Amino acid sequence: MNVPFLDFREQYYTIKDQIDVGLKKVFERGDFILGQEEKEFEAQFAQYCDAQYAVGVNSGTDALYLALAALNIGVGDEVILPCFTFIATALCVSYTGATPVFVDIEEETYNINVRKLKSLITPKTKAIIPVHIYGQAANMKEIMDLARQRKITVVEDAAQAHGAVYQGKKIGSLGDVACFSFYPTKGLGAFGDGGMIVTNDQKIYEKANMLRDYGRKDRYDHAIKGYNSRLDTVQAVVLLAKLPHLDEWNRMRQAHAAYYCESLKDVDGVRTPVIQGDRTHVFQTFAVRVPHRNKVCEEMKKRGIGVLIHYPIPLHLQEAYAELGYKKGDFPVAEHVADEILSLPMFPHMTKDQIDYVCETLKEIVLSPSCKG
Repeated sequence: MNVPFLDFREQYYTIKDQIDVGLKKVFERGDFILGQEEKEFEAQFAQYCDAQYAVGVNSGTDALYLALAALNIGVGDEVILPCFTFIATALCVSYTGATPVFVDIEEETYNINVRKLKSLITPKTKAIIPVHIYGQAANMKEIMDLARQRKITVVEDAAQAHGAVYQGKKIGSLGDVACFSFYPTKGLGAFGDGGMIVTNDQKIYEKANMLRDYGRKDRYDHAIKGYNSRLDTVQAVVLLAKLPHLDEWNRMRQAHAAYYCESLKDVDGVRTPVIQGDRTHVFQTFAVRVPHRNKVCEEMKKRGIGVLIHYPIPLHLQEAYAELGYKKGDFPVAEHVADEILSLPMFPHMTKDQIDYVCETLKEIVLSPSCKG
């Protein structure tokens, strides 16, 4: 049996007719940039996140960057973020001229360690970016309480957590501003790149709205130096078709995750995700920890199973950030997790037979003498 890491064919068939109709309307009208469906999707996505405003941009990376730019973060400022995440979280800080300050993660959830974060706050700290890694929220109450005490802005990196809930509230409405990616592999994915800035702050909304579109107030009236970062109407058509199904698809992922966890619970050496009781996990990624991870990864691929590693090198050890002076051993939890983490196939329309094959194969490999020794 072959099990791909992702397979969205069934998802596409569910919404194909709606997409076809929507695209035809766009092609006939010709409003390809910030058109009717784009504005409609902004409104619907803001409502979905229990927020007042949403600004569609061309990627999750730009969402993060423009959110920081809207907050006037720049040279001389510091922004704290976890070292275990995709590099875009740090790059958005670097693009502003500010300095990313890395912090270790929690052993169980892989989210930012709030206790260790506290000691890194300085007078230069202007923002904290908690990443809702793999689809489960960070400890937002503690983060927000700390941020309010220190007058620091909180920017949620929600690229992996569309539809997740924390203490009864949707991800996207917990910080001062939240940033989403609609990269095709996300829980809510476009047919190309796309992103969204979500906020309840009118000033952030108004500035982000100008920043994404050349800094203009009117067609040729430019109030600030802006950028070209707009969500295409074509992508909005796709996202509008998908959004009503997102909660159902998340429930399907959660059911698959529960079955995975039950199937792997007694396997020596395999650590399945830990889900905190006051939040939901939407399993953008279903990641386990295994001994001899690289060997396990190679063997799984040989047997037709699509597996990936999110993420093998923590940000503080990336060559791109060598100038910050971090070294191996600075963030031991992230480094240990990065050596063991393995992402198993996860998509809404997986079958029980596919999960069974993945689990049986993983058990066989992990329990083999070469991985036990």
